Amino acid sequence: MPRSTRFPLLAGTAVSLLLLSACSQSDGDDGDSSEAAARTTQAASADAPAPFSDGPVEVALVRQSGAGDYFEAWGQGAEAQAEAAGIELTVTDARNDNARHASDLERAIASEPDAIIVDHGQTDTIAPLVQEAVDAGIPVVVYDLELPPIEGVVVTSQSDASMAEGVLDQLVADVGDGAAVGYVSATGFAPLDRRAEVWDTYVAEHQLDQRFSTGEVTESTATDNIPLVDAALKQHPDVTAIFAPYDEIAKGAVQAVLQNDLQDGVRVYGIDISNADIEVMTAEGSPWVATSATDPTQIGGAVVRVAALELAGQLEEDAVQFPAVTVTQDFLRDNDITSVADLVEAEPSLRLDDVAVADWLPNNSAS
Repeated sequence: MPRSTRFPLLAGTAVSLLLLSACSQSDGDDGDSSEAAARTTQAASADAPAPFSDGPVEVALVRQSGAGDYFEAWGQGAEAQAEAAGIELTVTDARNDNARHASDLERAIASEPDAIIVDHGQTDTIAPLVQEAVDAGIPVVVYDLELPPIEGVVVTSQSDASMAEGVLDQLVADVGDGAAVGYVSATGFAPLDRRAEVWDTYVAEHQLDQRFSTGEVTESTATDNIPLVDAALKQHPDVTAIFAPYDEIAKGAVQAVLQNDLQDGVRVYGIDISNADIEVMTAEGSPWVATSATDPTQIGGAVVRVAALELAGQLEEDAVQFPAVTVTQDFLRDNDITSVADLVEAEPSLRLDDVAVADWLPNNSAS
């Protein structure tokens, strides 16, 4: 069947955890869980289609990750899913070096793997090389990378629009229309650019008074944004909220608010979540009151499954989005959530165990 070029496999919708009426957690038994996972893997692999029926499949994962444990968890999820699916995954990571990212992708193309996954990156640098890979007959799956239309490329992403909408709905509910606000982000990164579009819409529709716009993405994003936000707050101490749509940027904003002793009057709203983020959000006096997030471990695994289905000729869509939830500080505290694992127990949709699945494909995210 030809793949649809318009509709995603799963539309991402932000689901507010404030609406949860009950949450349950299961301690389980690690030994039993491991045995069950092994049985699932064995059963799911029994009737694998080509090329998986012919032995290990070689996939190159070409990453452009940033600072923070979000990216680390994403990579761990991808590697675990690859191992479960019989994929030999070769991983490179340019760590915010665009030239190196391009070189990594060039080498991956030259190695002629069965497929290539490109994680993040700059459009101008990477798009021509993605086209080169497609021309060489190599299936390509990209994650959070903005590309011009390239036939044969599968585009995966978090639903950045719904993530921004979910947390900005909370911001407006908390501080009201016309509030004095600050914006901390960066341009040139696909997810941040998509979130910026939503921010601009909310500023206009809710007549928010944006007092400052600053921010950057670096190898030390959280640390490097502290002085930027500090300077902005010294000029505009009367802002009531800051939108920082990347967790590492949000951490820098939080620290700047604290060192200016403005935590009683300035709220921070972020995007993304990790164990470290949860620790910051739940700390006493923290101004970080809401974020919108997926589980990065589950996302990394789901992207690998998308690549596997593409290789097997069983993926009908060329765009896959992963849904998010909006998480509040109150929800985390009220439910004693101290880790992403706890959060996934409270909101099982974060498991993505119904996204990019097949009977033959082991699902490392399944409970």
